[in-house]
Order: sequence, then C-alpha cells, then structure tokens
Amino acid sequence: MPAPQAMRSRIVALVEPVVNAAGYDLEEVSVNQAGRRTVVRVVVDADGGITLDDIAEVSRSVSAALDDDDDSFGSSPYTLEVTSPGVDRPLTEPRHWRRNVGRLVKVSLGGRSLTARITAVDENGVHLTDDKGVQTASFAEVGPGKVQVEFARPKEDQPETKGGDQ
Repeated sequence: MPAPQAMRSRIVALVEPVVNAAGYDLEEVSVNQAGRRTVVRVVVDADGGITLDDIAEVSRSVSAALDDDDDSFGSSPYTLEVTSPGVDRPLTEPRHWRRNVGRLVKVSLGGRSLTARITAVDENGVHLTDDKGVQTASFAEVGPGKVQVEFARPKEDQPETKGGDQ
C-alpha cells in the first residue's frame, strides 16, 4: 500500500473531477488507517449548502471511482465517509467567506482579534460589520475566520443588541 501522503494525492486526483462534475467543491480529503482498514474522508460543499441527498449522490460517484481504480486500494478494505464541512471549518478561501454572508465570525485583522458579521463579499475582499461600523479587508489581510455559533440570530431589519440580549 502506498504511503499515506501519496495515497491521499492519488485519491484527490481521482475524486476531485468526480466531485466537480457533480457541481460541488472538494474541500478536503483525509486518509487514515484504522486497523487493517483505511478510512477515506471526503469533505464537499457548494454555494447554497449541501443536502443529505447531495451527499448520497456524491458518495455513490466517489465510491464508484475508487472501486474502479485498482491502484488505490487493491484488495484492501476501505471505508468511505463523505460529508459537508462543519461550522468549525476555518474560512480561508473566498468561497468560504461568500457562503457565510450574514454569519458572525471571529477573525484576526490587522494584528487584532475581531468579532463581526460578514455583510458582503466581493472580488476585493470581505465586508465586516461590528459595533464600530463596516470594515473592508482584502482576503490577504484577514486571517482564517471562525464562524461563531448563534442560538438567536438577529433579524435583518432589527439592529443587533450589545451583549447578546436578543
């Protein structure tokens, strides 16, 4: 069996065209050993989100591509996990920021930590709004963003209250 990094690279080369052809983005592939079995985890996403039916469709296509390729696993058993990114995925690519417009994020900007709402994303960067107003930053200026879980998001026509009393 190939080294884990070589296997991961081979699997990415096999599944990325399959995922893209289905209309999704391949966000991550990990390959780990679990006893004699190899666990392949494929993370996919799309604009507008991804449903369980989408995951099932991609899973069938990726599984077929892996099964058809004898060089990846040969006769060794593997487990395929296809999933969407969780809320804990850092926002690092423009598409990650774009898919989270309206969400509250914590981000490093100009050497300081900032918690703000993503109000817009364009080709120049991200627009963040906090209690001090709107700040615009290029993608190169913002560190990885982390979506903050909100149990009661403010309505768009209501101003946010300080302290989270909503």
